[in-house]
Amino acid sequence: MTTESYKALSNYIDLLLDAICVVDKFGRFEFVSSSAERIFGYTPEEMLGRPMIELVHPDDRERTLKAAEDINAGAVKIDFENRYIRKDGQIVHLLWSARWSASDKRRVAVARDITRSKKIEARQAALYAISEAAFACDDLTALYQSIQRIIAELIPINRFAIVLPEQDSERLQFVHDAQLANATLDSNSDGTMQLCQQVIQRAETIMLSSDNLAELPAKLRQQSKALPVNWLGVPLKSQTSVIGALMVQNAPSARAYTHSEIELLEFVSVQVAVAIERKQMLQRLQHNALYDQLTGLPNRELFDDRVRSAIARAEREQGQFALLYLDLDKFKQVNDRHGHQIGDELLQHTAKRITANLRHSDTVARFGGDEFVILLEQVDSADTALALAEKVRSALESTFALADHLLQVLPSIGVALYPAHSRDIKALLLLADNAMYQAKSGGGNRVQLNQQIAPTRKTTHAG
Repeated sequence: MTTESYKALSNYIDLLLDAICVVDKFGRFEFVSSSAERIFGYTPEEMLGRPMIELVHPDDRERTLKAAEDINAGAVKIDFENRYIRKDGQIVHLLWSARWSASDKRRVAVARDITRSKKIEARQAALYAISEAAFACDDLTALYQSIQRIIAELIPINRFAIVLPEQDSERLQFVHDAQLANATLDSNSDGTMQLCQQVIQRAETIMLSSDNLAELPAKLRQQSKALPVNWLGVPLKSQTSVIGALMVQNAPSARAYTHSEIELLEFVSVQVAVAIERKQMLQRLQHNALYDQLTGLPNRELFDDRVRSAIARAEREQGQFALLYLDLDKFKQVNDRHGHQIGDELLQHTAKRITANLRHSDTVARFGGDEFVILLEQVDSADTALALAEKVRSALESTFALADHLLQVLPSIGVALYPAHSRDIKALLLLADNAMYQAKSGGGNRVQLNQQIAPTRKTTHAG
């Protein structure tokens, strides 16, 4: 085709929203319609003579060249998709229809911009993936890792982090902070946290790039001096408040995040916030169902589960364990004299002191009031159980300083052994409870081993 022919043709095709492109046998643009500027950001004059492959997204170049080879060999492509880099750095998704003109030795193609539909698809896919992750993940750590994988598929990142307030505190903490590929985390964690604080307080997205540093407010410019560019922080907005911040970071040499990428991350961050809140609520409900609200110790249900595990282990390994039943002597007098608030504080401190004097493998639970039950895992003898019980008793003998008062409550502790005293958990608890009352009857502040011995199991032989 001659130049004049192209000019005549352009009078008609310049009205199309799609771009018409003609590429010579060397892969250089020979003709582009005026719609190309809307799609690619370059004027037709800037594109003419330029190799087509230079504008293709690096990740799509190999398969684009393969498709071009197929078209040059006679194949007709009507649904080929790839990504181009616009003049302004944004990514545009294109749907191509192309064929080779054997007579003119040129490739003629029509490009349709499908970026908007791709963005909608990406949002829907991210929404589904995050909802699925929130349902499937067992805990928040697993949820954060799943969200990281989802975000990494949407926008380029070499660092991903989630910042939330600490429990019962306004102080922020990284609940998830990961580097991808060979990236190196910046050492200015304080500056990063301050910037995340600004994201949360302002309830708005903050981006640092080499292009916008001068436009930032003075306070943000000061905080961002030691931070790398290509940093993006997005508030995690739930239905009622901002619960934290999601931050991503790319290499300083990479292009700045585009407006469409920021919009996409802001959309996803809402779903992330909802997923995190839901998982936090479920964890709170689960914790409340298994732990005593006053002391934070396991309750009876969780303690029973730990004992069942101990029984299975003892049967498997031919071992034994001990149960301690602990009651605070004259605790009612503390409540009557100083009030229930002081009594509750005393129980909380008692729980901490008991826990501090046990092994990591042991479990202490609160059964109600001033009664505590302790599972001593893998004790090799009654003497070992008594020695551990005595350690707890001795620790509680020291006074507690509460509300300008020095208070002392002394424990009575009953001990029962599995399987020496019983193989039934309810019976074993009752035996430990009885031993505790024997300790109280003996004056309190002492450890008492149950004296009952379980009958030996009879073995029946087939004859």
